Amino acid sequence: MDDQFQYYSRKLQYEIDAADLMHILKTGKKVVIVDARSPEAFLNEHIPGAISFPHRQMYEHTTDVLARDVLYVTYCDGIGCNASTKGALQLARLGFEVRELIGGLDWFKRDGYATEGLLAPTQPVTEVVCAC
Repeated sequence: MDDQFQYYSRKLQYEIDAADLMHILKTGKKVVIVDARSPEAFLNEHIPGAISFPHRQMYEHTTDVLARDVLYVTYCDGIGCNASTKGALQLARLGFEVRELIGGLDWFKRDGYATEGLLAPTQPVTEVVCAC
């Protein structure tokens, strides 16, 4: 049982879902949402408040302006994309506290949260339905 407990405890230290992300944003905790995809993908659609920081551009000299006292949450398109994993790895390697958004932008939208950008849906979100 100890092995299972440790596994799931550690897993939750590195991942976050959309509902938990939105909850901690509402609590006022310092969080920076990082879109680790290309700048073009970010312009087309992204999570509101996110910053565009492609994983291929994350180096010590490009992250020196980032605050060290916040939680960084990386995301990409979703299951078929690993930019969020690569971004989380780079930020963790550079000493930042980071979690990866489970399911990325795809699951964020499936949970009913609004997005913004050139290709974002224009229909307002009326109810967020989370199954967790």
